[in-house]
This record gives sequence, structure tokens and C-alpha cells, in this order.
Amino acid sequence: MAAHGTPLATPDGALTHLFPDAATIAALPSEAFAMPRARSAALARTAVRIADGTLDLRPGADREAARAGLLALKGIGPWTAGYVAMRALGDPDAWLSTDVGVRNGLARIGAEPERAERWRPWRSYALMHLWAVLGDADCR
Repeated sequence: MAAHGTPLATPDGALTHLFPDAATIAALPSEAFAMPRARSAALARTAVRIADGTLDLRPGADREAARAGLLALKGIGPWTAGYVAMRALGDPDAWLSTDVGVRNGLARIGAEPERAERWRPWRSYALMHLWAVLGDADCR
């Protein structure tokens, strides 16, 4: 934030920077990210698509088009596309079946993975519940 966000002064000093926009992120070298190069490259590709308008991840965007656009990018898989759909696009029915925390949460409540079909169209809420029933150690 401090390195690439837009400086902002608030009277109480609580907010110092706005998050960098997609064009700024797309222009950053991979060394600017404290993550593996493949992940930073996927982030940069995503930022380029957002900046040029070919990928819309704003609230209210077409969820299926956004998922397809994300999945078309090298380094973005179903888990990431589903998580973005849930968090950024407000999809109430995202289901991350491969998530370790979800599998552990299902085991904790004594539910088989197939049970998730009965939770449609509200599986995103079930995900959050399953994560919540776990301690940090169970999500690894």
C-alpha cells in the first residue's frame, strides 16, 4: 500500500493510502510482490485484464463471464475463480470442494461432501460456516 497506493490524508490519520488500481499493479515488476514468480505473474495478467476492461470483477458483474475470464488466465484455477466469485462478486452459491478447510470442516460436522448439493443455492454461506468451525491448525 505505502509503496504503490495513492497517498491519502484523513483528519485522524487512520487511512494513509488507497489500494493501487489494476493498471498500477499490472505495471509493477514481479519483484514488487512477496510471492512466488508464477503467482505474481498470474496476478499481473489478471490486473492487465481488469485494467483493459476485458475482465470485470466489480460487484454486479456477470459471475459466469468473470469465472470464465479468470479460468482463461494461466495460473488461475477453479479455487481462485470460485473464491473471487464469492468474495468480490457476491456469489451466494460458490463451492470450493477442493479446499482443505472445507474438507476438514465437513469432517468436523460429520457431513459427507455430497451433502453440499442440498445447500444450494447458499453454499457460500456453508463455506464460511465450515471455515468458522475450524481452528487455524485445521485449515492447513
